[in-house]
Amino acid sequence: MKIRMYESKDFQAAMEYCLPPEQSLFTSMPDEVLETFQSDIFNQPFVIYSDQQLVGWFALYTDQSGNMYTTNRQAILLKSFSIDARFQKRGLALDSLRLLPKIVKQQYKDKNEILLTVHETNDAAISLYRKAGFLHKGENHNGEFGIEMIFRMSL
Repeated sequence: MKIRMYESKDFQAAMEYCLPPEQSLFTSMPDEVLETFQSDIFNQPFVIYSDQQLVGWFALYTDQSGNMYTTNRQAILLKSFSIDARFQKRGLALDSLRLLPKIVKQQYKDKNEILLTVHETNDAAISLYRKAGFLHKGENHNGEFGIEMIFRMSL
């Protein structure tokens, strides 16, 4: 497995990315993340490859002033994490999340915490993030579509 920053050579595979509608409710598709990145350089897209195939996608939001979930200036926000539906149920999500702290420390040496939010009804994601070592300490955010649980991982 290889995780790295998005490059233009990933564009075609990103446009072929597949998520069922019930999962895409909880995340952003690659084209949406790329559109956001065009106007917000702090929203850095990353790709997850396995066996030379794009299997996953996420963004790291690096600007503390845009992170409404914490006052920690060394926190980074994980957004839009997903695994392509064609590659799910293979352990790739957990494997990639376990590599995430190393990636963050390599790319953003000043960061000491990873944050993410999960809609309170997304039981599969909540379970996954807990297995990967993220903690929910009772903090929630009233989001556009309901309660979002705030998960944290210290680096």
